[in-house]
Amino acid sequence: MRPIIKPMATSLLAALALGGFTSAQAQEDKLFIFNWSQYMDPEIIEAFEEKHDVEVVENYYNSLPEMFSKLRAGGKSQYDIIVPSNYFVPRLIETGLVQELDHSKLPNLDNLYPRFLDPSFDPGNKYTAAYQWGTTGLIYNKEELGEVDSWDVMFDEERNPENPFSLISDGQVSMGIACAYLGHGYRCQDTEQWKEAAKLIINTKGRNNFNGFADGTPQLQQIAQGNIDAGMSYNGDYLFYADEDPEAYENVEFTIPKEGAEMWVDSMMITSEAPNPDLAHKFINFILDAEVGAQLSNWTWYSSPNEAAKPMLDEILLEAPATPTDEQMERVHFTPSLKGQQLQTFQQLWTDVQSR
Repeated sequence: MRPIIKPMATSLLAALALGGFTSAQAQEDKLFIFNWSQYMDPEIIEAFEEKHDVEVVENYYNSLPEMFSKLRAGGKSQYDIIVPSNYFVPRLIETGLVQELDHSKLPNLDNLYPRFLDPSFDPGNKYTAAYQWGTTGLIYNKEELGEVDSWDVMFDEERNPENPFSLISDGQVSMGIACAYLGHGYRCQDTEQWKEAAKLIINTKGRNNFNGFADGTPQLQQIAQGNIDAGMSYNGDYLFYADEDPEAYENVEFTIPKEGAEMWVDSMMITSEAPNPDLAHKFINFILDAEVGAQLSNWTWYSSPNEAAKPMLDEILLEAPATPTDEQMERVHFTPSLKGQQLQTFQQLWTDVQSR
């Protein structure tokens, strides 16, 4: 669920690289990774290249739909590893864009916390190995809004009549928090509940202090600049920005509202026609190493799914908001995976929300 941090040029470079692939990519000494930008410590790549005497080529996507489209356009035979979020995993499996993992080549898979083994979106970890995890919560200016523990700062005009705010551009996440606020739970999947949530968001869009939909990172930038007083973003990015510019984020807080919010996990997968699946397995197992897993999270500011890495993690990653408290964990949920008619119904509702 890593948001956009690098400039749009990364997307252009990825597109150019995708168009320029040749059969030479099947060389055993090259690994092609398609990942979110700013989501990999360069020193980890260098260490893997040195250990295996290979070259790693990284390209980036800015959204899951972008990744999905490029895979369907030929990327499934041009990239080795992708790093999608949990709710996109079933879609990738059902469309034949990924292949099963060979667990005999992944002894470090056992390093993962039990909650990331046998996940609901991929029973038995047949296709996925957890990479990083986090939460999508509420960011707010406490000087302007006081203490906040509810999504009412978005949806209740009496609670927030004038302070500007934004919702996240991911339709399932915004609809999820609207459902949660209405008492239906973040994971609501009933059509009538979706319609109620859609109506709430449409009404919210009509308020003078609604600042529009945006991704998580731009909202962090907007709140530091004073353009909004409340928004939605990711816990790891919040920590990164607060560390980079403590003064700008002095009054900005991150919280998991009482009604519930999103928990997500990004996982490593191998494309169905990967040029080098054997090297891809070696890379996944390398990332699952305890020391490497800790190094990765210490660099990204996101929580590690690697239990064996815990003793080597920076202290800030062991407490909230990087790692939710036990009480907060009861309020965060995976975004449900949708397919078939249910997916079409949701997409129609979200299109309606955006167009009105």
